[in-house]
Amino acid sequence: MAASMLVQRTAALCGTFKGISVSKAVRPVNSHYGFMLQTACYNPRPLRLDLRGPYIPDKDSIKTPEWQKTARYDRKLFGRYGSASHIDPASLWPSHGELEKIIAEEKQWHPPLEVMLKNIEAKEKEKTEKRLAKEKLIAANMAKMPKMIEDWRREKRETKRKLKEEKAQKAKLLAEARERFGYSMDPRSPKFLEMVAEIEKEEKKKKKLLKRRVKEEQVAAPPVAQS
Repeated sequence: MAASMLVQRTAALCGTFKGISVSKAVRPVNSHYGFMLQTACYNPRPLRLDLRGPYIPDKDSIKTPEWQKTARYDRKLFGRYGSASHIDPASLWPSHGELEKIIAEEKQWHPPLEVMLKNIEAKEKEKTEKRLAKEKLIAANMAKMPKMIEDWRREKRETKRKLKEEKAQKAKLLAEARERFGYSMDPRSPKFLEMVAEIEKEEKKKKKLLKRRVKEEQVAAPPVAQS
């Protein structure tokens, strides 16, 4: 009831203000009723669209977006409106180049079942070969493990022996330097290093003489008679 009365009053007000010039703005006191008045008196311009038939874009018009001029959009229109789209179905088929590209993509991403089974078999075979090769390598290394452990222990013993000999040789050289010079010396001092070089030179000379003597004795020895 209240709504019908409001509509009647609004219509009456619209009829009253028809004679008023457009340049004079109507400023109602109450903003709510002013909004209702403007809404009731609004007369929109009619849309120039033909909504009774399908929308077919004009490809020759510059106002038509480029994506509506593509073959993909033509396929969409034909699929929606059929023959009403005025599109030749023969033009919707892909060209030879596009068809070859589609076939290549299908072969790559959607191969036949036989090809998929062969690929799976090849992958399984490769995986098995890698596993067997790894197991073979592990077995070979495990077979070498005792010898490797023995070699490591022998090297460790040899290193320990060399360190012990070097330590004993150093102690011997320090004792000889103390006996020769009458006081303890720093093993890094030039005097001590000079003494060590001299001793090493004498030892090399002794080894060389001993080697020559052994060789001379072997030459002078009578040959062993063979029976």
